[in-house]
Amino acid sequence: MEQYIMNMKPEELDSLNNSNNEHLDKTVNDATSKPEDEESTNTTSNADETSETSDQIEQPGLVDEGSSSSSEMVEQSESLEDPNNLEKMILSTGIRVGTPIKTKFMTSFITRANPEGLYILDISKTLARIDVAAKFIGRTNIANVAVTSAREYGKTPIEKFCELTGARGIFGRFMPGTFTNPSLPKYLEPEIVIVTDPQADEQAVLEATRAGVPVIALSNSDNITSKVDLVIPSNNRGRKALATVYWLLTKEVLKKQGKIKSDSEMPLTIDDFEAKLVEELI
Repeated sequence: MEQYIMNMKPEELDSLNNSNNEHLDKTVNDATSKPEDEESTNTTSNADETSETSDQIEQPGLVDEGSSSSSEMVEQSESLEDPNNLEKMILSTGIRVGTPIKTKFMTSFITRANPEGLYILDISKTLARIDVAAKFIGRTNIANVAVTSAREYGKTPIEKFCELTGARGIFGRFMPGTFTNPSLPKYLEPEIVIVTDPQADEQAVLEATRAGVPVIALSNSDNITSKVDLVIPSNNRGRKALATVYWLLTKEVLKKQGKIKSDSEMPLTIDDFEAKLVEELI
């Protein structure tokens, strides 16, 4: 991925924040203290499944995993015509709501902490990284892009992403050797690997790294991203948040593929990308 970045045009590099070189160069900055400027926001409950050492996290904590709650969204086709409405729609999904924990890898993507103690991610960096990821994907044979999610809420968003773009989806448990053992029936040789959570999808990240395949990862405030080439800072636990990130990424990839020219041409809505609760399916 570093080679890809070196080959990017100057104007494309502008979308990357200068403070994020730590992720691309595999270097790490110490975590800063919790911001004092906190403001109230509707938040998503996030699960802490990370077992970090004290030098990797600032404050230990554990909250329940669940979908983000949001006010009723306006009609998407109308919202997309107004950038301000689109921004409000995106923020209402909890896409920027992190966890009570931040790692030193994610410090530069965090703006503050809210009164509930949840770290808030910088939405401008999320959108910029989605644009950069779409450029990388757009330069690759989409059939050689593998997308995986061990998280149940990531299955539907990935299915829709693959359906519209032509990428290859890997769902549920990642079979060891998928990227490294040619003798396996489902052996793949991807050019890019996209993961929903660097910790939950750790096996896929490790194998991609060993195979020299660039990794793009949706990463929350508590994630360790030392083996990730391109971080997309976002809430990667909530149903609506995951749907929104993959919807945004799909939209930008389709533009790069020339399949759509504007946001309003997106064939599916964010709701279409959202996983359904078990009780809703009964």
